[in-house]
Formats: sequence, structure tokens, C-alpha cells
Amino acid sequence: MRSPCFWQRRSVLGSPRILRSSDGEACARLHAANFAHPWPVNDFESMLLDPACSSEGIDARAGLAGFILSRRALDEAEILTIVVDGRLRRQGCGERLLASHLARLTRQGVATLFLEVDESNVAALALYRLHGFVEKGVRKGYYAKPDGTRANALVMCRSLA
Repeated sequence: MRSPCFWQRRSVLGSPRILRSSDGEACARLHAANFAHPWPVNDFESMLLDPACSSEGIDARAGLAGFILSRRALDEAEILTIVVDGRLRRQGCGERLLASHLARLTRQGVATLFLEVDESNVAALALYRLHGFVEKGVRKGYYAKPDGTRANALVMCRSLA
């Protein structure tokens, strides 16, 4: 039996869309709110203009809810960053971004996709494993944490061919 519509949680998220260079400021703001060492606005603007970079974002009522950015080289690509607004986590934003991005990269001829993730980021690891990524190695002390310690990065990859 279906629940009455007033009991169902309505999604505040839009559909994935390609980001523009004018989204650079919103990307930088969201990145700064979620990472210890955020990238500056001009880096995002440059990457969003770079034909080798692919990006997608999802909007919410309050603005950019999340985005993913990757860079292609021949038939390989690397996810550079994926971030979701902390207030909107566990609503499927990361899942939708990653699924849409994988389909887009496949259409662009990418055969293998790589990423690095903090080994303690349980939610991200679950998302990546759900989408078929497997661990290929470890980069010891790769991420600098706010307290001055370093965290290991797991190198993961997935075939898109």
C-alpha cells in the first residue's frame, strides 16, 4: 500500500546538469565548506572551461547542492573531486551525480576511471564500491588533515568499457 503523499519526503534536488564557468564561485564555496584544503575560485573556473574536464552539478532550492569534476586523458579519466552540501547528504545527491557522470564519461569514450579517497571516508567508499570501483593501491599520507596529521588515500578504479 502506498503512503499518502503528505508522508512521503519530497526531493529538494534538481536533475544533474553540466556546470559552467559561472558556477566556479558556488563550487569553491561548497568545496571550502567540506574540505580542509579547498581550491580557489579561479581553479574551478579554469577547470570548468577546460575541454578535458567534465563536470556535473545538482541544484537545490538554496543553490548548488553538489558537484563532481573529472579530467580526461585519452581513454582514461580521474575524478578530481566530488562534494555534496552537508545539509543535503543521505538524500541521493552523490549517487545521482556519480551515476550521471559515469554515463557521460562512457559516452565520451572513457574506458577506465580512477579516483582517490580518504580511507576513513566510509560513506564515499560505500558509494564507490556500489558503483563498481575496486581498490588498486594506497597513497600513504596523501591527505593533510586540519589537525596536522596525514591520512592515507585509497586509489580506486572502474572499467567503463
